[in-house]
Amino acid sequence: MARVAVITGAASGIGRALAVAYAEQGVRVVAGSYPGDPHDPEQTAALVRAAGGECVVAEVDVRDPAQVDALAQRALDEWGRLDVAVAAAGVLRRAPLSELSDAAWDDMVSVDLTGVLRVLRSAAARMDDGGAMVAVSSIAGGVYGWGDHAHYAAAKAGVIGLCRSLAVELAPRGIRVNTVVPGLIETPQSSDPVNSLGPEGLRAAGAGIPWGRVGRAEEVATAIRFLTSSDAAYITGQELVVDGGLTVRMPA
Repeated sequence: MARVAVITGAASGIGRALAVAYAEQGVRVVAGSYPGDPHDPEQTAALVRAAGGECVVAEVDVRDPAQVDALAQRALDEWGRLDVAVAAAGVLRRAPLSELSDAAWDDMVSVDLTGVLRVLRSAAARMDDGGAMVAVSSIAGGVYGWGDHAHYAAAKAGVIGLCRSLAVELAPRGIRVNTVVPGLIETPQSSDPVNSLGPEGLRAAGAGIPWGRVGRAEEVATAIRFLTSSDAAYITGQELVVDGGLTVRMPA
């Protein structure tokens, strides 16, 4: 029986690349997409089908627990099972401390941290024993600090603590929970010149990475696919940094 995966943030970037990576190995996909996302999740579905896979698209705002529950339930309604959950939805907003309002903080945390909790909680309630879950953190917060992005970094750091704790709690059920910590990866989010580095900033940053370039979404996706596969059957509560060696290079 083919496994079934739920992915949030599947309209673009790492989420889209992961949907295709799963299709290549026969994993069916429920592609969750925020209704306001400018990227078309149907393009994700088309890529999945072109790779020989099966995909259904579902709108979800991870700030709404009912919508998150409906997303996980969609897997059961379509295919009668849920084996994998990946929380890849996230927002990124620049905000210096002097401009960081409570509302901006709360919204960031509701998506990038509490949204992860909602996805994993909903999936765990519908998974049989032996499932696997991954959340997407970031080196911003997960490893480094990032000026003008304290709310983002705090949420991403929190994801790691959340997944460590859930790994312990869900281990008796054989459900593994891990975190992927991407470095500088070329995605629509990181290519935003207002809230992130932008194309020029990414190109410049690539020179400081031992691998000589920023990463691709597909390279993070295959790491997630590994962590949710049987090849990682004894790996839980861990953080896998995917950064081309950026965080281990000794400063010049």
